[in-house]
Amino acid sequence: MTYAGECFCGTVKIEALGQPEGMGYCHCGSCRSWSGAPVNGFTLWKPENVHITEGADNVATFHKTPGSGRKYCTLCGGHLMTDHPELDVVDIFSATLPTLAFVPALHINYAETVLPMKDGLPKFRDFPGAFGGSDEQIAE
Repeated sequence: MTYAGECFCGTVKIEALGQPEGMGYCHCGSCRSWSGAPVNGFTLWKPENVHITEGADNVATFHKTPGSGRKYCTLCGGHLMTDHPELDVVDIFSATLPTLAFVPALHINYAETVLPMKDGLPKFRDFPGAFGGSDEQIAE
């Protein structure tokens, strides 16, 4: 399966191949600020399955931390994806891939939430242990 997405103005086009490694919600302040929303719906992909198919010369990267390279369109500022090289995944906002059925499995950085959600999904204080976090969960 191939999922297509694009920046806000449509100049930069991306594709993601296959299925994501995981999907969920991030509640950290950085994701909230970058997405302009109280929570960010993420989809995680292996880097080799994510490609810029048009407009690569209009892509810039912002590094707030070494672990996150946030890519965006230089023409419209539209967000495209975030590289997480230490985790060997690329995060594409769920809304950037409109034909992908978003099926979240967990919440991360829930200790920072500004929008409590009661959906029965696991809510990790920071990250699951497999991603270097405490693996501690918070009750709804």
